[in-house]
Amino acid sequence: MCARAQNNAPPASAPKTPSDAISKKDANPETELQKTIADAGNDRGALVRNLERYLQRFPDAPRKAAVFRALVESCEQVQDDACALKYSEQLIALRPDDSEIMMLAVGLLQKQGDEASLTRAAGYVSRVLDRIDKSTATEKPARVSLADWQQHHDELRAALYNLRGQIEKSQHDDAAAEKDLRMSYSVRPNAVAAEQLGEIAEMQRDYATAVQEYLVAFVLPEDGPVGKVNRREVRKRLGNVWRQLHGSEQGLGEAVLAQYDLLGAAQATANPGAGNKNAKDAYAFVLRKLDGTAVPLAGDRGKVLVLSFWATWCGPCRELEPQFVQVAKNYAGNTGIVFYAVNTDEDESLVAPFLSHEKWDVPVVYADGLDAFVKVESLPTVMILDRGGKITYRINGYPPEGFAENLTAAIQAAVGSAASTTTP
Repeated sequence: MCARAQNNAPPASAPKTPSDAISKKDANPETELQKTIADAGNDRGALVRNLERYLQRFPDAPRKAAVFRALVESCEQVQDDACALKYSEQLIALRPDDSEIMMLAVGLLQKQGDEASLTRAAGYVSRVLDRIDKSTATEKPARVSLADWQQHHDELRAALYNLRGQIEKSQHDDAAAEKDLRMSYSVRPNAVAAEQLGEIAEMQRDYATAVQEYLVAFVLPEDGPVGKVNRREVRKRLGNVWRQLHGSEQGLGEAVLAQYDLLGAAQATANPGAGNKNAKDAYAFVLRKLDGTAVPLAGDRGKVLVLSFWATWCGPCRELEPQFVQVAKNYAGNTGIVFYAVNTDEDESLVAPFLSHEKWDVPVVYADGLDAFVKVESLPTVMILDRGGKITYRINGYPPEGFAENLTAAIQAAVGSAASTTTP
């Protein structure tokens, strides 16, 4: 009897009945998703469980990425870091360009703190950083000015280099950490990078370098573009290494003041356009040649000014500028018309090597704030100022056809008929 009963029992892996199969086949993933969410109510823990069961039923759901994102948010709300990390990394696999979720995963991996987690975190930061490094202002929203885009771009790069440097520091890879932290500081001087560099030097017993880095961290703004430091903590670290070097804190106050003056002078040099902030018109600007020689536009007042705003990273600028140069050559010898190729690069060290390769034969000057004054919001931008300083022609972007002809006609209009006979 017992044997016969066991043989009659359905096996545990028995197939579903036809009605079950039809029910699953006919189930609408979107309808089921809405029901899954509604059934959880306001219970975030229940929502996690429901969504996990939903994914088991519909592993290829059309809105799988949205489900992963909801799981990440819900796991965070119930403070389940392991759960949040699991689904954030699954979302990254599905959406490898999602920088926001990638940075969330970085924070969760840093919390775990083991070597494998830190390595993955550094990898994610590198992927985001690579994407940011390759971005250009041509991708910026139209409502965002070029200056604002550049500032945000640089602050983001500085923060990412800083973050990767701190992860590498946690991994005791001091060489890599120091390289990234110095890169962060070079992009945007910040107290966070300086403090981290001071810590590395202090751990290596290089107290002279540690003093210098802590001095910088102490003098810079406490809350900067990369993050905030605790100035009281920096002061304690500074005092400690100073005593290691000198036996007491004698002379520390003078060193702080000297560093303050040094940074102030460096910032003035790094922002040579600061002197133009009160300019009332374009001719009040003082620009610079590549060798630093001052170019006061006041000397061009009463002349027609033809300006081409460009940057080394701007692909269309490379197409437009040779034509701009040719138009300028056509007016060689006409002292009433002045041409400038106005560079807007944040990193001026890129300009000379670029021009050495391109060999543009037209005066090149740095913008030093002129681009913001005349509201250059995209590159390339070419404009003409007449003898009274009024903008009579402006073109944003590079038109593949008719650029040289249209610019020449606009110059002729600005010069006037009396000067037209002097042009070739």
